[in-house]
Amino acid sequence: MNSRAALLTASGACALIVLDTNIVAVTLPRIASDLHATFSDIEWVVSAYMLTFAGGLLPAGSLADKFGRKRMLLAGLAIFMLASLGCGLAGTSLQLNLARAAKGVGAAMLLTSALATIAHAFHDERERARAWAFWGACMGMAMLVAPGLGGVISQTLGWRWVFLLNLPVGALLGAMVLRHIRESRDAGAARIDAWGGLCFCGSLFLMIWALIEANRIGWSDTRTLMRLAGGMALFALFIGAERVQRRPMVDLALFRNPRLIGALLGMAAYAGCAQVMMTLIPLYLQTGLGFSAIASGAAMLPFALTMLVFPRIGVRMSDRLDPPSMLVLGLVLVGLGNLLSAWAAATMAYLPFALAIAVTGSGAGLLNGDTQKNIMACIPRERSGMASGISTTTRFSAIVLSFGLLGGLLAYRTQALFDAALREHAGVSGGISDAVSATVSGLAPAMASRIVPRVVAGDLSGALAGLAAPLRGTLEPLARNAFAGGFIWILCVAAAVALLSAVFVHLLMRDAPARQPVGTDAPLAR
Repeated sequence: MNSRAALLTASGACALIVLDTNIVAVTLPRIASDLHATFSDIEWVVSAYMLTFAGGLLPAGSLADKFGRKRMLLAGLAIFMLASLGCGLAGTSLQLNLARAAKGVGAAMLLTSALATIAHAFHDERERARAWAFWGACMGMAMLVAPGLGGVISQTLGWRWVFLLNLPVGALLGAMVLRHIRESRDAGAARIDAWGGLCFCGSLFLMIWALIEANRIGWSDTRTLMRLAGGMALFALFIGAERVQRRPMVDLALFRNPRLIGALLGMAAYAGCAQVMMTLIPLYLQTGLGFSAIASGAAMLPFALTMLVFPRIGVRMSDRLDPPSMLVLGLVLVGLGNLLSAWAAATMAYLPFALAIAVTGSGAGLLNGDTQKNIMACIPRERSGMASGISTTTRFSAIVLSFGLLGGLLAYRTQALFDAALREHAGVSGGISDAVSATVSGLAPAMASRIVPRVVAGDLSGALAGLAAPLRGTLEPLARNAFAGGFIWILCVAAAVALLSAVFVHLLMRDAPARQPVGTDAPLAR
């Protein structure tokens, strides 16, 4: 097997997933407008995919170990392509969300197999480091082109083509897999842990369901509390199921290694505080600043460019800095970038915001490859499928939970600010005409409850459609300012989480011995 061709093929498969994940963010406002979707519907467009993706990663890793990575790559590509066709033909938000859920299953099979293929193909520590650096560069390149490409496609061809273009790309990757990837598997893999997989998927589903719906029905609502309790109970059952398995999807003994825990925490914080912003920032650019789809895609370049460049810088820095310092530095940059973005968003100007998200992207670039490298190095090479399952499950579980939580906070804060703005304007004489003032004063509660869900989804024009021109002219700046205020709030929350995580990563990893765990044949990455 040509290891370089295998690396290119596997990295291309991962890049397709990253491209598809990030290209959708720019198209969300157009999807909301076309399908008349609320913010909850839009949250499910993202979360249905991420939910099945994150929930399927651990079972997919076990399947790759048992039945072969090449076979799982091809199966994952087939499901991914068929689901992309379903997304492109969807006529309602429900149909789109179901197709997105199926797509997440294919993506989970595809990604874990691709990562396991890379880990299995490179044995030498230096070669493996270079391979992960190349992989990180491919991910960065996909993130670089995704926003602009998504904006161009959605504004010229329509949002459906964002999904349909996966078909020819997937066919090309399938041909490359057949030619360049050699079959590999874990000869000692045991039966598939079905109960553990079901418990984990169920737990994640109930948690994200609670987070998305809590903003609509309330956090103290019995349904919200039952979903949260059910999610925690199923996660406890998942832990119990893994403890009794002879060959579990997740070997819990590995978590005695503080270096692994630190790397996983770094991965989760990076995903939840930086990577999720790739979805939320385009909403701010289009709703808060009034950018078009193409302009918002181009406006994401500072984030994507620094994320592309910094993995290579990280490889050079790793000769001088140990893993704890690298992870802490990346998390500090992410935290500072989010704080600067919050300040820049308050100015409602793009240039300071571009500089701020470039700082966030630089931290994300350092973390992207380094966390993956450290996680994979803590687990035996013959169980590379499980290693990729653990790392990617951590990443995408953090994304889906963070998106649900931050999205709920965004909707809550926007609603509160819009309500306050309506009350203030209704009571100000001379600020608007008497007729408009009376309308705002009389219809404020109903108006806010109808408008805000569409505004947060990115469909400002649809939210204000049907209103008289004077009233629409009054409400539009209020809605933009309220959304910007909500976005500032979640940026501050993400910054606090990233900086706090940096402290814990330092405490966990500062005294961790640089030695390999029992049973592994690869040294821990430096």
